[in-house]
Amino acid sequence: MSERDRAVRTGTRRLTVAQALVTFLARQYSERDGVEQRLVAGCFGIFGHGNVAGVGQALLEAQRADPHLLPYHLARNEQAMVHTASAYARTRNRLATLACTTSIGPGATNLVTGAALATVNRLPVLLLPGDVFATRVADPVLQQLEVPWSGNVSVNDALAPVSRFWDRLDRPEQLPTALMTAMRVLTDPAETGAVTLALPQDVQAEAYDWPEELFRRRVWHVRRPVPEPAVLAEAVRLVRAARRPLVVSGGGTVYSGAAGALRALVDATGIPVAETQAGKGSLPHDHPSSVGAVGATGTTAANALAADADLVLGVGTRYSDFTTASRTVFADPGVRFVNVNVTPFDAAKHAGLAVVADAREALDALRQALAGWHVDPGHAARAQRLAADWDAAVEAAYHPAGRPAGSLLTQSEVIGAVEDASGPTDVVLCAAGSMPGDLHKLWRTRGPEQYHVEYGYSCMGYEVAGGLGARMALDAEADSADAAGGGREVVVMVGDGSYLMMASELVTAVAEGVKLVVVLVDNHGFASIGALSETVGTARFGTRYRYRDPATGGLDGEVLPVDLAANAASLGADVMRARTADELRVALAKAKESPRTTVVHVETDPLAGSPGSAAWWDVPVAEVSALEATRQARRAYEAGKHAQRPYL
Repeated sequence: MSERDRAVRTGTRRLTVAQALVTFLARQYSERDGVEQRLVAGCFGIFGHGNVAGVGQALLEAQRADPHLLPYHLARNEQAMVHTASAYARTRNRLATLACTTSIGPGATNLVTGAALATVNRLPVLLLPGDVFATRVADPVLQQLEVPWSGNVSVNDALAPVSRFWDRLDRPEQLPTALMTAMRVLTDPAETGAVTLALPQDVQAEAYDWPEELFRRRVWHVRRPVPEPAVLAEAVRLVRAARRPLVVSGGGTVYSGAAGALRALVDATGIPVAETQAGKGSLPHDHPSSVGAVGATGTTAANALAADADLVLGVGTRYSDFTTASRTVFADPGVRFVNVNVTPFDAAKHAGLAVVADAREALDALRQALAGWHVDPGHAARAQRLAADWDAAVEAAYHPAGRPAGSLLTQSEVIGAVEDASGPTDVVLCAAGSMPGDLHKLWRTRGPEQYHVEYGYSCMGYEVAGGLGARMALDAEADSADAAGGGREVVVMVGDGSYLMMASELVTAVAEGVKLVVVLVDNHGFASIGALSETVGTARFGTRYRYRDPATGGLDGEVLPVDLAANAASLGADVMRARTADELRVALAKAKESPRTTVVHVETDPLAGSPGSAAWWDVPVAEVSALEATRQARRAYEAGKHAQRPYL
């Protein structure tokens, strides 16, 4: 009996584990509000002996059968491709993602940082690392980690703590159950994050008779839980009783598509709205209720209102230390928290009333239940005055007066030039260093999908790879809507420190024909940690890119002759250099017009700061020191600690 005849008779299909995996992934869809889309839109990978004959062969076979079945993209760094998948998922509001495959060994361990970023930020990514032989017939094989106390540990175990679901498939029979659980976690808004399926290289190539039912088209519903009536009633009671309420809008507002519901609520009630990094853009910057960023990188407007708030309505936020200014910014002794979150863990923070629900559903329900109620006009008017004062400070930072001719641009001026050049639907993207804090407080958003800053993990090296993922996601959305690109640009803002850690995906962008505008801000060191170093009394130690000075023995000599613009050009990008504000504006305009990935290189003054947030961040300072600068910093630190509170 032929394989085909046997399959017809038994209702099975004989495939390798890897072939079954690829066939299954190509048939998975997510659905929310009646809209369906491919859940796993493609696969990034770098092949080695641990996956080339299994997953690699299966992807090749799928591509030969149908190039659109599960498109393969060649990455240049394993960590970077997880960042690309995370940015893709974020841009698609967590309704679609990419898979990532690697070999066993360093390829697999390179996934760990990317997996941590995805899980911290609650972004779905699917990781498919190869693993050592399940049969153990040739142990120890190349790149196998051996430990004396266990025979079933591999380097992939390092991915378990940073994954929301982790499994190792030692037998083909384990694949269906593992795949079903993986898809459930990827599409669960409360549980999502990195999902890791470790695939022993011999098991990948092993054939099995799979039931045809495994490969049917499956649609995974992304739920929108509604608030419990009793909890909603208590939330309404607390809001009505508040005199100085403040909304803190987080990433959950954006991911649930709740910006319209938030706007309707505050239009009706007048409650001021502050935003976290992930929630920035929940309201347009010029909305009467918008007071901008809150916390350690916040605006003076939002932080002044937070200090006086007697009720905080948190929507989709996990209340990181930057949001709460290390639990100092919400200073009213009687402050209460009402937390709308799809995740019970986050909804219960700060002893708040836990409204476990989808952000859009909860905000709509609150608006209806609060009909006829409005904040005190004086509270709303104060919020608008504070926001106007901050906007004037931003304008002064973007266009400073009286600067000496020939002086280096400030980072604030660069951000202002990029904002001026950006269209209302363009995306600004960043991750680590001083830039995210400046963008959070300065950037004037016009919509929830215009701002893409990874600050949950604050991972250096995310920017270029993340820009690639965001651009691919926008292109996929445009294709599905039959709109040629939509005219949107992705502008990646990256400092020299982060660029040097991972610029490799410029090559991928060039190879794939994916257009990015990369603004490379070069200040010859780590500006963010340099500034922090001064506040904790360590004098920018170890934060500048310098020759070692023979006289001092330290890295404080002349500036290194590193040419990052030339480096970008060597990776295939078009490059322009800008030294003045006018040159920067011209370069940005040309970069937007170009169809190719373009890097705009600009040097900035590392010592020029942005407007302060009037907030604190808890970074412990040495309790004893021989350095007077450290002793002064310790005294300031102890003063800051006095304002810290547990929010019980």
